[in-house]
Amino acid sequence: MVLPSTNFSRSLTCSSNLLNSSNDREYLHVSKIPTYHFQKSLPKLPIPELEKSCQRYFNAQLPLLSETEHKEVQRIVKDFQNGEGRELQKELVESDRKNKDSNYVSDVWFDMYLKDRRSVVLTHSPFLTFSDDPRPEYNTQLIKATNMLISSVRMMKTIRDEKLEPEVFHLNAAKSNTETFRTVCRLIPRSFSCYGAYLFKAFPLDMSQYKNLFNSCRIPRSEKDELFTDTNAKHILVMRNGHFYVFDMLDKEGNIIPENEVLSHLKFILENQISPPEFPVSALTTENRDIWTRARIQLINADPRNENKLRIIESAIFVLCLDDDQPKDPNDLSRKFLYGDGINRWFDKSFQLILTKEGTAGVNLEHSWGDGVALLRYIKEVFKDSIHNSLVNPNTTASSTANSDQKVQRLELRLDPYIKETITKAMQRFKEVTSTLDVQHLQYQKLNKKDIKNAKLSPDSVMQLVIQLAHYRMFGKNVGTYESCSTSAFKKGRTETVRPCTIATDAMCKILYCGNRNGQNNLMEGLRHCSTIHNQLTKEAAMGQGFDRHLFCLKKLSEQKGLSLPIFSHHSYSNLNHIILSTSTLTDPSIQFGGFAAVTPNGFGIGYGVEDTFLGFNVTTFPACSAQDFIECCERSLDQILEIIKG
Repeated sequence: MVLPSTNFSRSLTCSSNLLNSSNDREYLHVSKIPTYHFQKSLPKLPIPELEKSCQRYFNAQLPLLSETEHKEVQRIVKDFQNGEGRELQKELVESDRKNKDSNYVSDVWFDMYLKDRRSVVLTHSPFLTFSDDPRPEYNTQLIKATNMLISSVRMMKTIRDEKLEPEVFHLNAAKSNTETFRTVCRLIPRSFSCYGAYLFKAFPLDMSQYKNLFNSCRIPRSEKDELFTDTNAKHILVMRNGHFYVFDMLDKEGNIIPENEVLSHLKFILENQISPPEFPVSALTTENRDIWTRARIQLINADPRNENKLRIIESAIFVLCLDDDQPKDPNDLSRKFLYGDGINRWFDKSFQLILTKEGTAGVNLEHSWGDGVALLRYIKEVFKDSIHNSLVNPNTTASSTANSDQKVQRLELRLDPYIKETITKAMQRFKEVTSTLDVQHLQYQKLNKKDIKNAKLSPDSVMQLVIQLAHYRMFGKNVGTYESCSTSAFKKGRTETVRPCTIATDAMCKILYCGNRNGQNNLMEGLRHCSTIHNQLTKEAAMGQGFDRHLFCLKKLSEQKGLSLPIFSHHSYSNLNHIILSTSTLTDPSIQFGGFAAVTPNGFGIGYGVEDTFLGFNVTTFPACSAQDFIECCERSLDQILEIIKG
C-alpha cells in the first residue's frame, strides 16, 4: 500500500455523492457506506526495522551536532542497534503481535497525555478559527451559534448512526470517488473491505477518534487522567460569563428540538445579565492536574449534589462558549481562542466551540483524545452545513412556547473555603502564565501556493525551510524541530514526527546567511533538494516509517526493565527532543488560521498555512524569545526565497 504524504494540515477528500440529500433534518447526510465500514480491516501500524530507525535517527542528528559529536553518537547508535536494541525490538514486536485491536504506540501515547500533570491550557490545547459566513447578516453571535449548534448535533447523530461518509484518501478522486466505488465497497465484508478500496487506489483512514468527539471529557485523576464518554446524554453545555447553562438538544425520541426553540434558549442565555461568579469553578480546569484532582474530590465532599452537576458538565455533547467581547486583530483572536479569560471555558471537554460577541467562531481542542483529522472533519462539516442548510435566518423569531426559563438550567456548585482558595490561586497562576505568552501573526501576499507549485517545489517544504531560515537568522544555529504528520492510514493511528531540520536545510541556511553563494541555478537546486528530502521524510512518517514513535516506545520499554541506555541518556537525544521549533499546518477553506503555544520556554509554537493568495504564520513564544522578531525573520526569509523562485 502506498499513501501520498499527508500531515495535520492536509485536507482530506470526502465524498459528496450520498444516498439522500442533507435536507434530512436529523443528519448531515446519509452515506451509502457505513461510517466504520473500513475500520475492522485497516492495516496495523508497522513497527519499523531497528536498523532503519537507527539510521533515520542518526540522520536527524547530523545538522545539530559537531563532527566530534557525530562520531560519538554514531558509535552509541551502532552499539544500541547491535546490542540491547535487538532484544527490546523483539519484545516490542512480540507484544504488538498479541495486540490485535490497536498498535504498538497507542497505549503509551495515551499515557503520555493522560499522565502529564501540567495544565492542559497552552500545553495540550491548540485552536482553529472558522472562516466567516459569506453572508454578513448570518454572522451575528446568536444566529451563528444557533446554526452551528444544530449542525454540530446533526454531525453527532450522523456519526452515531453510522451515516457519516467514511474518511477516505482518494489518490485519483475522479476515478475512485464514484458511485461504483461506494457500491462495490459497501458489498465487501468489513473484515477485508479496505483491500477492496485499495483496488480503486483509495485509502480509508482510521476513524476511531470520532467516538470521542462528542459527549466526552478528560477527568482529572490521581497519576493518570480518565477519558470519559456518555453517549446517552442529550444536553448541551453553554458557558457565558463563567456560568454554566444546560438544555436538551434532543427530545425523548432522540430528534433535534425545533430550531426556534434552540434560538429561544440561546437568546435567553445571552439576555441573562448576571455578573461573573466571584469564584468561577471553571478556572480549576486551567490548573495543574494534581491540584485539579484534589479540588474535584473536595468539590464532591463539600456537597454530594456537586458530583451530579460535574457529571452533567462532563457528559454534555460539547461546550458552547458565548463570549462578551470581540478581539480586534488576529493576535487578539489567537489569545481568545487559545486561552480566553480562563473563566468562560471548560478546558477538559473534548472541544469547545467559541463565539465572540460579533460572531467570530473558533474551536479549542483538548488534545489527549484525538488529533487533527477528526477535528478538521468536524470543522469542515459544520462550516458547510451551517451555511448551506441554515435552519435559522435573520428573520427567524424565537419560539414563544419554548419555556426557556424552565428548560434552561443554570448549574451552581456549592463551594467551601478550600475550593474558593484553590480557585483564587488558579486564576492568579493562569494570568501569570498566559500574560507571558507572546503572539504574532504574518500574512505574506507576495508568494502563494500556486507560485510554489509552478516552481516544482513542495509548499510544505518551502514553509518549513522558511522556519529554519528564520531561526538561523536569529540565532545562527540549528535546533530540534517537530512537524506533526498523521498516521491515520493505519488502525488507531495518531501522529508521527517529521524532522524538517535536515542536512539540506542546513546547507541552504549556510549558503544564504554565511555567503558562499554559487549562482541562481545552484540556489534553485538547493530549494529543490530541500523539497525532495522533506517529501521523502513526510512520506515515511505517514507510512509509519518515522523513527520518533519507534524509539519512544523502545525507551519506555527499557525504562520498564530498569535499563539506562546511552542512546537515550546521551545529551544528543534530549537535545533533539527539546523542541525549539514546534510546527503544524492546517489549510482548508473553512478555516482562517490556527495556532498553539510553544512547547518549551525558549521555543516557538508555529502554526502555518499555504493559501491560494498568501502564506500565513501564527507564532507564539515566551519571554526568552520574541515572536515579533521571528515573524520579521520569516518575512525576510520569504523575500529571499521569492527572489530565488522568481529568478
